[in-house]
Amino acid sequence: MQNHQEHEAVIPRPRGNLPKACAAAIAVITTGVVMFASPEKVLVWVALAVLVVALGSLLHAACLLAEELLHHRNTRHRGRVRPVLSACGLGRWVLLAAGSGGLLLHLKGCSPLLEAQRWELLLLAPVYYTLLKALGVLGPSEVEVSEICEERKMNVAHGLAWSFYLGYLKLVLPRLEESIAEFCASHPTSRNLWARGSRKLLILVPLNAKMSHQLKDEDERLQFYNNLPNYEMNMGGVQGRVYKHSVYKVLDENGWAHECVVEYATPVLTLYKMSHESTAGFGETERTQQVLLFYRTLHHILERSLECQNRYRLILLLNETEDDPHFLSKSILKHLNQQEREEIFLNPLPQQEMEPPAEVMSRVPTLMISLESPQPLRDPVEETYE
Repeated sequence: MQNHQEHEAVIPRPRGNLPKACAAAIAVITTGVVMFASPEKVLVWVALAVLVVALGSLLHAACLLAEELLHHRNTRHRGRVRPVLSACGLGRWVLLAAGSGGLLLHLKGCSPLLEAQRWELLLLAPVYYTLLKALGVLGPSEVEVSEICEERKMNVAHGLAWSFYLGYLKLVLPRLEESIAEFCASHPTSRNLWARGSRKLLILVPLNAKMSHQLKDEDERLQFYNNLPNYEMNMGGVQGRVYKHSVYKVLDENGWAHECVVEYATPVLTLYKMSHESTAGFGETERTQQVLLFYRTLHHILERSLECQNRYRLILLLNETEDDPHFLSKSILKHLNQQEREEIFLNPLPQQEMEPPAEVMSRVPTLMISLESPQPLRDPVEETYE
């Protein structure tokens, strides 16, 4: 698994359950305060609060239901009523909450409620909750929308990452090592320039989503050398569709060349172009978040793909390194060196392996079985020596 500790401060982690825990803690504390102030009516107040909120949600769902049934039942829900109810929020949990609140009020008796003349609250609170919800005052926040999109994999980045994996990486990475071996066989002079850790596809993910079609325009130390052997397959009606990788020579500060296969994650370019289209409604802030989400999603997919394991390297390029004209070559060399150390650690050279002690491994272990019957334990006997 790749080491991503250096990017932990940049890559967003999936949201957790802290808001739910905070809401539960607030509910417990508030209920305790009400129980201390009015222990005989605490269940009535809890039932009333639950019923008010649940009725508000049901009324808002009914307003959404009217729109869906009148204008979208056939086009969005194929004429079925049950998906419409679920989509509008008329699920079993809100119905259960409303039913539980009403049942608890009935069991406790409605007389305290009516004597205090709080039926007006029971009537007006759901109505105005529905109004504020419809006007967007109580609408979901950006955090809630982001969490929903991430949990349900509805972001642009999720689609791009899965498309990049299923439509490209899953097809080409399994035969990458074979292509590199063929390339080295046909280019004997460059065979020694391939380090053990460089025989992977280096995938560049720029945080600003900018990329040049020629890497030498980004860094003069990146020199195109040649292409790996083409890989052809029939795909989407195209006979003999060609997939290829480019080999680059990366020069270090001493002028030494290191060969590797490197390319940009081309779906990121889609995010860059979307941010420059007014109709996409996609600003720079949203673009940055989507690039990070693309990186996280693609890493999650590849780490769990048996076809792609140990055949790639994701490189996140941060914006603050753009002032260095050689930041791209330095980033690539950094990952090449890291890969080399990982390969040596996981696959040590034969001369580095320690030979087992001869006296320990001189013979094959055998199982010793005695055919004698067990004897009782004897009392200790003191022996004397003259």
